[in-house]
Amino acid sequence: MAGPLPLGDPAPSDGRLPDDLSVDLALPFSAYLHVPFCRVRCGYCDFNTYTSSELRGAKQEDYASTLIGEIGLARRVLGDAGALRPMDTVFFGGGTPTLLPAGDLARMLDAAASAFGLVDGAEVTVEANPDTVTPDVARTLAASGVTRLSIGMQSAVPHVLATLDRTHQPENVLTAVAAAKDAGLAVSVDLIYGAPGESLGDWEASLDAALALESDHISAYALIIEDGTKLARQIRRGEVPTPDDDLQADMYELADARLAAAGFEWYEVSNWSRATGGSSAERNRSRHNLAYWRGSDWWGFGPGAHSHVAGLRWWNVKHPAAYAQRLAASESPAAGTERPDAESRLLERIFLLSRIREGIAIGELPSANRTRVAGLIADGLVDSVAAVKGRIQLTLRGRLLADAVVRELTD
Repeated sequence: MAGPLPLGDPAPSDGRLPDDLSVDLALPFSAYLHVPFCRVRCGYCDFNTYTSSELRGAKQEDYASTLIGEIGLARRVLGDAGALRPMDTVFFGGGTPTLLPAGDLARMLDAAASAFGLVDGAEVTVEANPDTVTPDVARTLAASGVTRLSIGMQSAVPHVLATLDRTHQPENVLTAVAAAKDAGLAVSVDLIYGAPGESLGDWEASLDAALALESDHISAYALIIEDGTKLARQIRRGEVPTPDDDLQADMYELADARLAAAGFEWYEVSNWSRATGGSSAERNRSRHNLAYWRGSDWWGFGPGAHSHVAGLRWWNVKHPAAYAQRLAASESPAAGTERPDAESRLLERIFLLSRIREGIAIGELPSANRTRVAGLIADGLVDSVAAVKGRIQLTLRGRLLADAVVRELTD
């Protein structure tokens, strides 16, 4: 299970938005639907997920109906605030959404589409464990309106998967991708690098296997050791080595080079897409994740999910049982809320936009910090050509040191 929820102000029991909230109806609106169930908890995972022994009365078979109750509440709340808009993107995340029957996911999507509508060409993504994707599942999802499957490959090397407590067989990634493609779904493959004991050769083998899948999109995330996880405890006890930062940097550089050679373009520090089947590389980017990085509005459905509308943020109670109890009592499942001030919002905007390919306009930086751009260029962290055009765009070295760049731009 994830760590404690953030501190914040009490959330209203009816979920209403503040009367003075000014919603920009031209801003895209997205929905995130959290499915908090996993067969096994991975040793590195700090997400709000639960195995069957941790549900304490909540039932997976009731979950779709419970979440649909929150969709109804959101429809009322946004309607009362004059903030209803059709969804530009929908994302089913977890947990393992495909542990639920595909028909349950279809019901939730249909309820959201009925409540808010979908823009033409909306992106609808479902995260999936490779072992849970069959041809029937893929066809059912595609028929329901899902457009994209994000498959958690993580690694192609058995000992790395074992270190991460991933239970799928590497060969099942191939069958899952084939099922998705046969159903007409776009495919993204997710990788993790830098696991304890993973060599540069191991990582190269995983990259080769991922590229052989000929997907539209690849995400590659450096393993982060989160406090409270099984892996953190193993490292603290000396049972496995601490990930090597220099090796992780080498792995990132290898990934970027191999992906670029295969026609992929980076568009966010950990994400690459390429042109396939008549779609441009830009079209194959994750529009849902870009909505987060660009500061759009979204409603997060499900236990522990976070939402953002017009600068207001709130988050739901964590446990599925508490979440279900709130909705059964016709109450909002929100546990807390916050409204960051203008300075905090600007700092967050710099942090998020600096990580994507388009970057952020230099004119948006605090005036006292704009003179620092020249130093970042001199250090090889910011692209000089983009800077002449008035934008901060990270170089490869800048992507490796993205957090340091952000500190320089915001301190």
